[in-house]
Formats: sequence, C-alpha cells, structure tokens
Amino acid sequence: MLNNLKPQAPDKILALMEEYRADERDQKVDLGVGVYKTAEGKTPIMRAIHKAEKQVWDQETTKSYAGLAGQPEFHAAMAEMVLGKGYPADRLACLSTVGGTGACRMGFELARMANPDTTIWVSDPTWPNHLSILNFMGQAQKPYRYFDSETRSVDFDAMIEDLKSVKKGDIVLLHGCCHNPTGANLTIEQWGAVADLLEETGAVPMIDLAYQGFGDGLEEDAAGTRLIASRLPEVIIAASCSKNFGIYRERTGCLMVLGSEEMKKTVQGTLGYLNRQTYSFPPYHGQALVTRVLTDPALRADWEAELEDVRTGMLKLRQQLADELRKLSNSDRFDFVAQHRGMFSRLGASPEQVAKMKADDAIYMVGDSRINIAGLNENSVPLLAKALIDAGV
Repeated sequence: MLNNLKPQAPDKILALMEEYRADERDQKVDLGVGVYKTAEGKTPIMRAIHKAEKQVWDQETTKSYAGLAGQPEFHAAMAEMVLGKGYPADRLACLSTVGGTGACRMGFELARMANPDTTIWVSDPTWPNHLSILNFMGQAQKPYRYFDSETRSVDFDAMIEDLKSVKKGDIVLLHGCCHNPTGANLTIEQWGAVADLLEETGAVPMIDLAYQGFGDGLEEDAAGTRLIASRLPEVIIAASCSKNFGIYRERTGCLMVLGSEEMKKTVQGTLGYLNRQTYSFPPYHGQALVTRVLTDPALRADWEAELEDVRTGMLKLRQQLADELRKLSNSDRFDFVAQHRGMFSRLGASPEQVAKMKADDAIYMVGDSRINIAGLNENSVPLLAKALIDAGV
C-alpha cells in the first residue's frame, strides 16, 4: 500500500530555512520564515507570558481533558480583544483550535458543511497555506485581484470588480490586517465598501486575523473586522495567538462564528463536532496563558506595552529601509516599504533577482520577493538595500 504514495513537494519556506542554515557565510540574512525576531535574531518569550506560565505551573492541579470546543473564558477574552467590549455574545459561537492554521481549516470545514456548493474566494496573492489547505480539501476556490505589482499597493478597483461575481453563500476570505504576503492593507473606507458588496451579494466574509497588534495598533488592527462584524448577519473569523502573544509552539488559535441567536446552539455544537472528528480536545496550555494575560490587568498592561514595542520596532526598520533605498536609488519608488504594515512586504524583485541576492549577498527571501521585516536589524538593513539595487530591482 505505502508504495502507492508519491513524494510531496517540499514547503518552499521550510526548504529556504534549511538552505539558510547550511550557508556558512557570516553576514547571511534570513528574511524568509514568518516569525518575529529581535535584532539579535531571537524569538523571545514575552514577559507577560513568562509570568502567566509560572502562575499556571504553580496553580494547575490536573492534566485531565478540558472542554471539547475549548475554554469559555478563553473564548470570551479573545472575542473581546477581536470584536471589542459589548460584542454580541448571544450570536457568537467559538472554537479553540490548533493555531491560526487550525482555525482557518475549521472555518473552511464549517463553510463546506453549511453549503457543499460554496466557493472560497481568495486574494491574489495570499498566504500560500490558504491555497494548500483548500487544494488538499478539494474545495472549490477562485482568486480575486488584490495587489498592484507596479505600485505595491492594494488594487481596490480590481478587487471590487472581481468580487461582484461572488454568489450568495460563497465565502470571501479577507486578511484582517497586515496582509500576508504583501503588507498592503485596506483602508477603513475600503472595508466599508467591501461590507456594502457583501450585503448586496449575500456572500459570507471569513477574516483571517493573524497579526492583530503588529500593524497600526491592537485596536486599530481590529477596525476592519469589527466593521464587517457590525454589518453582516454571518461572519467567520480565524484568529491566531502565535504572533501577538509569541506562543508559536503552543499552537493556539480561535475560530469565531457570528450568526443568528436562533442558530447559535447549532453552530456551537457543529464546531465541537469538528474538533472531535479532527483531534478531539484542543491544546489547553496556550489558552490558559492567553486568558490570564488578557484578564489580569497587570499582565495585560505589560503585554500591551511589549507588543507596542514590537510594532514600533518594525515600523522603524521599515522607515530605515525605505530611507536607505531612497538614498541608493535616488528615487521614491521604494517608499511603499514604510507604508506597508506588519511583518511582510513584497518588494517587486523577480525570482531571478531573488536568486542573485541569495547567491551574491547571502540574503534569503521567498521567490516572490516577500520579506519578513522582523528578520532585519539596523545593521542588516543597508546590506539588503545595497543588494536590491545591485540586483537591479
């Protein structure tokens, strides 16, 4: 039987990581993997998480199973962070998941159970794992234009033109903030126009909110999601705790589903069923840490302060890179780097130029020229800027 298996294509980012590790050059720069790193190249444990972890360690009395759908206090804390105080609890069903990836997968599964004929509309480009999961599921999907490769900004007119073709019951997958891989975000006015279109067509928004707090601020990054949630009768939200809490390896995520009050019990039961059929009970530890941080005033204040330091640090790196490129190119064509938000930007280099920078300068980025801004520091920014200009970008 096993002889029938075929080799799977390696994940491009994971393969790039291995290639980077094998490179023996001293001044190599890793801009590929989507993980936050300090100037020293470390992914730290946040102070509040460290404190919360000690509290859990000291107070936990059992390792027995917890809730099938996750912990209600975690759901409430996440819902308030994402949707704001006064969120419509009477319409909200929640599911704890294995990371934000698990939340996306469960969201897709829920949509398919509710409407087997649904089509998932996905931004072009998007996070590659969105497409990988949908392809593995055999789920019908269509792209909608999103990014203008010339201006490196949102091509909103093209986006709206494509989404006019969605049908009632289709799913429109949106990035809540810090668009991956481009870094180009919708304005709040554009979010409003998207809500208008969804109301008109009857399509259901599914928002992947993986980087809340990494863009313009914790509240600001949720503005688009909250606008959609306030306008549409049905909304699916996949939230990740990996980045903003720095608990990548704890695999902590939350799927939130807004519907009618009458359907809440059925939706909640369906979410629990999905967990049972996939991995039964979700990981508990990350839920406990996030809940403590969000509900303890001192821990929350410390977490928000450190998260703000992370956010502003990335903005400073963006501005430094834009300034360096403006100086070397004697033009403003790279100013978009400072305007993008989050960990990522797509720089507009060709695969050949990306390969040249890797070979000549030991600078590693994904083939579409997506870079992780957090992989830079003030010393490596000039190296990247020079490499880009030398490669003819």
